[in-house]
Amino acid sequence: MNNTPYTLPFSQISAADLPLVGGKGANLGEMSRAGFPVPPGFCVTTHAFRDFVAACPPMAEFYATLDQLPLEDLLATRKIGGQIRQALHQTAIPATISTAVAHTFHTFDPQASYAVRSSATAEDLPDASFAGQQDTYLNVRGEAAVLDAVRRCWASLFTDRAILYRQQNGFAHQDVALSVVIQQMVLPDVSGILFTADPVSQHRHVTTIDASYGLG
Repeated sequence: MNNTPYTLPFSQISAADLPLVGGKGANLGEMSRAGFPVPPGFCVTTHAFRDFVAACPPMAEFYATLDQLPLEDLLATRKIGGQIRQALHQTAIPATISTAVAHTFHTFDPQASYAVRSSATAEDLPDASFAGQQDTYLNVRGEAAVLDAVRRCWASLFTDRAILYRQQNGFAHQDVALSVVIQQMVLPDVSGILFTADPVSQHRHVTTIDASYGLG
């Protein structure tokens, strides 16, 4: 019997949990445990993703097709990616997963607005970032809307750009899994982002910090 949890609060996550919560989730856990003022939330683990995908009957065939895709064949990628996303959108989330997510969600403020963010196991790595490859949804309110956003994040692992990026960087499609971060939103005066490589020159020894008003 698999005892891996479907959800983990930030307070129980460390860098060692990257295979369960992906890059974003692991970093949020580390910052929370270090005492930084991280807005509260939790991760839906990759165990939930894998069980959800297993509940979609055509996925084994889809993965086999992905493995045979000609490198950077845009038309073929667009076709199979669309088929996979449609199948996942039509697949019911298993009750064990939806119940676990709903239970954890209600341990936080169910009236608050949440960011529902994709967190892949192959992101924030030394040789590949996967930044922006999967979807994020903001101002999500209520249990049903959160569960729907979780499903959409899972399906976004198979967007055209995500499939092509895995091809280009030599990641096996079936080896990459997706966690989902569910985090209470705040109303910021200013938002900032740190680039560990210059986004214009692509120089990896130049750090760039940018900021703007509001959510950024």
